[in-house]
Amino acid sequence: MTTAPVGTFCLVLHSHLPLLARHGRWPVGEEWLYQSWAHSYLPVVATLRELAAEGRTGLATLGVTPVLAAQLDDPYCLRGAHDWLGDWTLRAHSAAGRLPELAAHEHRVSTAATAEFEAHWRHGGSPALRALRDSGAVELLGGPAAHPFQPLLAPRVRGFSLRAGLADHALRLGSRPAGIWAPECGYAPGMEHDYAAAGVERFLVDGPALRGDTALARPVGDSGVLCVGRDLDVTYRVWSPRRGYPGSPEYRDFHTWDHASGLKPARVTGRRVPSEAKRPYSPELAAGAVQRDARDFVDTVVARLHALRSASGRPALTVAAFDTELFGHWWHEGPDWLAAVLRLLPAAGVAVRTLGGAVSDGLVGDPVTLPECSWGSGKDWRVWTGPQVADFVSRGDDVQRALLSAVDTVLPGSGPLLRRDVRDPLADLLVDQALHALSSDWAFMVSKDSAADYAHARSATHAGRVGELSGLLRAGRRRAAERRSAHWDDARSPLFGHVDARDLAAPPTTPG
Repeated sequence: MTTAPVGTFCLVLHSHLPLLARHGRWPVGEEWLYQSWAHSYLPVVATLRELAAEGRTGLATLGVTPVLAAQLDDPYCLRGAHDWLGDWTLRAHSAAGRLPELAAHEHRVSTAATAEFEAHWRHGGSPALRALRDSGAVELLGGPAAHPFQPLLAPRVRGFSLRAGLADHALRLGSRPAGIWAPECGYAPGMEHDYAAAGVERFLVDGPALRGDTALARPVGDSGVLCVGRDLDVTYRVWSPRRGYPGSPEYRDFHTWDHASGLKPARVTGRRVPSEAKRPYSPELAAGAVQRDARDFVDTVVARLHALRSASGRPALTVAAFDTELFGHWWHEGPDWLAAVLRLLPAAGVAVRTLGGAVSDGLVGDPVTLPECSWGSGKDWRVWTGPQVADFVSRGDDVQRALLSAVDTVLPGSGPLLRRDVRDPLADLLVDQALHALSSDWAFMVSKDSAADYAHARSATHAGRVGELSGLLRAGRRRAAERRSAHWDDARSPLFGHVDARDLAAPPTTPG
């Protein structure tokens, strides 16, 4: 006799990095991309593929933003990542005389990462992700192009960005996603109707948007589109603003460096222990902590699902959602912890499902009305609209007005200039630069004081280009627009091959 599961657990991982300056360098830049690729994307995908080979399905729901998907498929970035992996091994060897145990560990990890890259990633991230999806191991989520904070976009721009992102996902991965991880989990009332019009069936919100009632997916109003809430009681067990497993003494310390090699030689040791007093990293100690914390997490999930079922009288759902970069990049042992958890949960009587699988299992409740929300500080919009970023909000409004005005001039809804059968490369370039300018990352960096100067510079650069190019196009000065944009070395080809300005143009008018 089959025992009914205690409840259902969904793991959601969201992969996103800010737009690079078309392969230019900034305080994190390509280095951040390659670190995350080597330490998170490679081992997380390898872990899920290994679990799938054991016959396990529905392991995780993966969101990869169009921004990152483009970078993971880009030939320049692929070459750079391979070079970075080789340099990692060389750095490990360079430390062998001073830190022999650490060097040996880094040699094993770096050569395994290189082998993983060469076997599964040389043709880009899309084939690696498609193989996972096609095996039934994961569900893939999509999202709007260029990661905008959607509530601040004009309806036409917002709809266009979403359609472009979904089209880019289909182009790379062979099918349009049924669900999205909205950038920053940003939501404004009415956006569910945009989602319905674009064919989006479900999206993620943070738990407080549902007042903590995250036990079921819920239709938003009368749209038929489902929202699924992140369960903070479970998610924060791993990573919260104040604590979580990665801060345990046995794990590798992210912030302590051996500057000669660029390796990280220490374990956390203690929260208030200065870097120079931290103990050497021990993979054996860390491996024991992984098993301890995996069991604790499984116990937490089981207790949570029992409590939810007792309260509602029906099977319940708990969703733990994280940035993918936590696993491996920020938390060195994170991929091993994921593997342990995903093996232990079914043994504890918990059904592991993707978001789509949970919906198919009937874990859907009554309709809900959502407030304005995000997953940022305060769970409102303050990170992207607060006084510290008022200039970004104003600049974003200007960018959208200039964009729409130029597109409606170049690609009007009616009249002799209508050429919807032919793409306009200058209009496409204008849209590409506007999407760059409207990325949510710039305001986030300023609000969190993380590379704020870079964010200001990037936002202003792209906004300035939009204003200049828009003015030239509206004046009919195409030759001048071509000459001017020819000097933008980082913008010679659009980031997203599926960005087509014709889809942003106003609908053709019907003669009266």
